Amino acid sequence: MSHLTLGAIALAALTGSAAAQETTLRLSNWLPSSHAIVKDIVMPWAEQVEEATDGRVAVQILDAPLGPPPAHFDLAATGASDLTFGVHGYTPGRFALTDIAELPFLTPSAEALSVGLWRLHEDMLAEQNEHAGVKVLGLWGHGPGHLFTTGGDVTPLSELDGSKVRVAGAVTNQLATEMGMVPLQAPSPQTYEVLSGGVADSIFFPYESILFFNLGSLIEKGFRVPGGLYNVSFFFVMNEGKWNSLSEEDRAAIDSVSGEALARMAGQAWDAVDAEGLAALEGTVEFHDATDEEMEEIRAEAQAIYDTVREKVEAKGVDFDAALQMLEDETAKVAAE
Repeated sequence: MSHLTLGAIALAALTGSAAAQETTLRLSNWLPSSHAIVKDIVMPWAEQVEEATDGRVAVQILDAPLGPPPAHFDLAATGASDLTFGVHGYTPGRFALTDIAELPFLTPSAEALSVGLWRLHEDMLAEQNEHAGVKVLGLWGHGPGHLFTTGGDVTPLSELDGSKVRVAGAVTNQLATEMGMVPLQAPSPQTYEVLSGGVADSIFFPYESILFFNLGSLIEKGFRVPGGLYNVSFFFVMNEGKWNSLSEEDRAAIDSVSGEALARMAGQAWDAVDAEGLAALEGTVEFHDATDEEMEEIRAEAQAIYDTVREKVEAKGVDFDAALQMLEDETAKVAAE
C-alpha cells in the first residue's frame, strides 16, 4: 500500500475494496498532481473506473514519470506503462489527423472542441489507426491559445518580427513562422525556465497555463483573437495488450466512462481553469484584442496553416473539408447546448 500514490489511495478509500481489486493499471504522469489534467481529469476518471468496475480495476498514478513528456505515447504502446496521456504535438510529424483540432479560430470552448474532436475521431479518424498499439480512451483540447510576451509590444503585428516564441507542435510552429517569429519547441513544464532565462520572449499558451506554470510575474502583454490563435490536442490511452487482457465486462465498464464522456469532462475542466486563469491575469497583463485589420492579416497568415494541415490529412486518406466541416458542426452543437 505504501507504493500507491495519492490517486490510488483515494480510489481505495472511496470503496474500501482495495483487497478485492483484480487489476491495477499503472499510469505514468509527467505533470504535478495539482495540475488540472491530473486532479480534474485523470483522477476523477480513475475514480469512475473503479466505481464502474465494482472495484475490480484500480488506477495507480506512479510517483515519477517513466520518461519525458514526448515519450509518453510510446510508453503505453510498448507496455512500459498501462496508461498515459500526452500532447500529440510533442512528437511533430507523428500525428497528422489531430492537427485539424489545433487550427486557429475554432472555438472559445474547450468542452465544445473536445467533444467535437472525439466525435470526429470516432466517425472519420480512428480507422486510419494513427494511435497504433493503444486503446484510445479519450481525446481532448485545451482552451483557446493566445500569445503572451514578457514585455514586447503585440501591436502592430510587425512588432513581433524576429521575436522568439515557445511553441508546442507543428501548428504553433508554423503559426509563429507565418507571423515572422522564431519558434522554439519546449514542453510546458520547461516554460518558466525558457522565459525567465531569456531563451524566448513570448509564448503561445491558454490562460490556465500562464497561471499554473507561474508565468504571471514574467508576462506583461497578451494578444487575442476570437476562437484562439490555436488549440492543442491531447490523447489518453491504454496499452492495447493490457486492454485486451481485461474481461469483456470490465472493458465495457471502462468504455462507459471514457470516450465522449471523458472528452466532455476534460473540456469542462479546461474551461473552468481557464476562467480562473483569466481572472488572475486581469489587471496584471495588458491584453490587446485583434483589430479588424489585424484579423485580416492573421487570417491571411493562417491560410498557409490550413493548407498544410489539409495536405497532411488528405495524405492519410481523409477528406479534409468533410472532416473540418464535421468538427465545426459538432463543436457548434455542443456550444449551443
